[in-house]
Amino acid sequence: MVSVCEQQFSDLSTDSRLDLDTTQVRDKVIEKFKAGLGYKKISQALNIPWSTVQAIIQKWKEYGTTVNLPRQGRPPKLTGRTRRTLIRNAAKRPMVTLDELQRSTAQVGESVHRTTISRALHKVGLYGRVVRRKPLLTENQKKSRLQFATSHVGDTANVEEGALVR
Repeated sequence: MVSVCEQQFSDLSTDSRLDLDTTQVRDKVIEKFKAGLGYKKISQALNIPWSTVQAIIQKWKEYGTTVNLPRQGRPPKLTGRTRRTLIRNAAKRPMVTLDELQRSTAQVGESVHRTTISRALHKVGLYGRVVRRKPLLTENQKKSRLQFATSHVGDTANVEEGALVR
């Protein structure tokens, strides 16, 4: 009797994609393309998706090679997920400091400098500003609110659909 694990491994060994190295697969795609086969026939013959065949051939036509090309520039320090979390936290709590954001990213597992966090926030239009030294409510507003509240203390039974009824 064949165990489930052995059956899975036997299935893997029959898969032609796993038997060949990726560079060999790419070379075979180009070979078959030069022989005049279409994308669909190549994909069926090599048991790889049609879109993969298309991408390999387009790359070969553009660069004349199938090897992995060097990337342009340094990869970003912040992952997209961490960057979005930072932006969400900064937008949710406008008074949060860069040091607090730095500690929160360190808890996630990505230690980055404050400047990196600042740059990520600047890219989406979030900047550090000095808060205006103005109270949220003026003294006159506080007095008028208190006067309104005291004059309508017993009106709770008469409130109908959010409007005061007199």
